[in-house]
Amino acid sequence: MNERILELARQVWPDPSVSHVNHEKFAELIVRDCMDVAKNWDDQLISAKLVKESNAVGIVVYRIARQFGVKE
Repeated sequence: MNERILELARQVWPDPSVSHVNHEKFAELIVRDCMDVAKNWDDQLISAKLVKESNAVGIVVYRIARQFGVKE
């Protein structure tokens, strides 16, 4: 696992000795993190005046949110 996944895991279960794990929350954090990466890229495309590309990224963010039932 990379460090980012470990950081997200610590947000869900900070104490590794805890047996109860909120898998749903962990999955949501990963999906939101992926959406944030895409939104950041979208901001860069807008700054570069690449509107078509920006629209495509926006659609991808929307579809990811919809696919996993996460509100933007």
